[in-house]
Amino acid sequence: MNCRPGCAACCIAPSISTPIPQPDGSAARPKPAGVACSQLDADGRCQLFGRPERPAVCASLRPAPEMCGDNRAHALYYLHTLEAATRF
Repeated sequence: MNCRPGCAACCIAPSISTPIPQPDGSAARPKPAGVACSQLDADGRCQLFGRPERPAVCASLRPAPEMCGDNRAHALYYLHTLEAATRF
């Protein structure tokens, strides 16, 4: 399955504990749940895609019908639910 253009739900809904390099050169920092990743461009694409600085959790998350559903709202809800279920 390919990502839906402009969705970026997987770059918004989950928290990412690995520090993410910042586009402005400031210190790398983790991303809280529900906040768009600083590495998303205006089209909702990851600027770190395919680069070694991309967090492993991001590289391992693959789009799938049960996660992505038919629309962005479904994907955001699904990922938010997973985030809440795995919160410590």
